[in-house]
Amino acid sequence: MLSDYARTLADYLIAAALIGSAMYLTYNILRKFGVKPETASGYTLIVPWLLGFIIWTAYPILASLYYSFTDFNGLQPPRWVGLENYKNLLERGSYFWPSLRMTLLYGAISLPIGLTLALLIAMVLAREDVRFIGFWRTMFYLPAVIPTVATLVLWIWLLSTNGLVNQILSPIYNLIGMEKPSWFTDPTYALPGLIIMSLWGVFGANTVILLAGIKNIPRELYEAVAIDGGGAWAKFWHVTLPMVSPTLFYTLVLGIIGAVKTFEPGVFINLPRATGTFLQVLVYQYAFGTRALMGYASALSWLMLLIILILTALVFRSSALWVYYEGERR
Repeated sequence: MLSDYARTLADYLIAAALIGSAMYLTYNILRKFGVKPETASGYTLIVPWLLGFIIWTAYPILASLYYSFTDFNGLQPPRWVGLENYKNLLERGSYFWPSLRMTLLYGAISLPIGLTLALLIAMVLAREDVRFIGFWRTMFYLPAVIPTVATLVLWIWLLSTNGLVNQILSPIYNLIGMEKPSWFTDPTYALPGLIIMSLWGVFGANTVILLAGIKNIPRELYEAVAIDGGGAWAKFWHVTLPMVSPTLFYTLVLGIIGAVKTFEPGVFINLPRATGTFLQVLVYQYAFGTRALMGYASALSWLMLLIILILTALVFRSSALWVYYEGERR
């Protein structure tokens, strides 16, 4: 065991020596080209980050792009197959289309509901008569810091056939003559169950972000609407919504990216086959399944990037119609 520690320490010392040498060379090269000492020191200090970015981010991204055009399985040398992986993924009958449908439906339903709830709760908490605002901020942000696996275990129990949710709703089920649904194993209720579960984390963190945006709205704007005879709806429509629209835009873009990259629910919840799975889960299954289709997984990852770019581009293009920035003329 001591030898293992010594070997690890030696690896760290070698890495530190290499980084230090790279920084030393960078500084001296810049100084030879006449760069000021302060500027050369600044560029030198970003060398460790730049090396880490190249080794652990840029290289894997470029390698993934290359592997997407090969039949690489992680063991044998990759063989160039061109666009074959993309063609197989996009053909009818592949797992890509059900997974895409599942992912887009999940995001298209959970995001609007989550943002609407977050905005409503943030408006309530922004009232001047609300006490213990720090406590409420913490409570609503708590789901964002709880480990995802722990949250999933909790919701699997809550939404099981004999779980707390069905126990609470059992009088309604009896009234309408309906059996207790199995939220995650019945194809009819699997997607609604996932959406209900997603609201736990989606609107909590967004509530805190939107609350900060609402708190920054000048009180004079509300007073001006009140002087003009406007009520609560006029204040919301003409002041709150326009002024908080940049924050909504920010949370919407992050929400779209997060929805397309949804992973944990599809892995830890045994969803019915008819429901499909999420795109990110499909990437994992291709990459680390029995056949280790790394080429397929890489191609699907780049298709996911394309989907995210298209969706976010649509949001950016439409932002001119609904996002208001103070100081801009309309």
